[in-house]
Amino acid sequence: MSELLLNNVLGNRNDPELAKKLHNLGHRGGHVETLVVSAEDLPRRRFHAQTDYGTPCFVVLPRDVTLDDGSLLYLTDHKAVVLKVGAQDWLHLQPLDDGALALGYLAGNLHWRVRFADGCLLVAMDQPRDTYLARLHELEREGKVKVLE
Repeated sequence: MSELLLNNVLGNRNDPELAKKLHNLGHRGGHVETLVVSAEDLPRRRFHAQTDYGTPCFVVLPRDVTLDDGSLLYLTDHKAVVLKVGAQDWLHLQPLDDGALALGYLAGNLHWRVRFADGCLLVAMDQPRDTYLARLHELEREGKVKVLE
């Protein structure tokens, strides 16, 4: 796989217009990749890194461009690369009784990035924790899911 050259910031994922484009990208069969950069490395202008999908990237930015959490670095009809500052936080969810199907359905509909570990669904938190908990409230109230962390 060849290295992806990222040399500009196209905006921020929280911009309503870009957020809509990113959301629609998933519906068209594409995917949004996350490039995690530590806060200490944020001021750097040139660095190599790898997205959560394993795409190698070479970031080369002009001096007047600053990186922020949520910076959109790449966007095509098939792929987007969004910057995440710091380590990825994961919400640990344990399906209870017959809740696994409902939890999987919810996570899929909301295009949450997930992993599986020890019988739990781990959700990558790209928004405040309360945003995810609000979406899970009904399943938790019905006893179909337990929030572990």
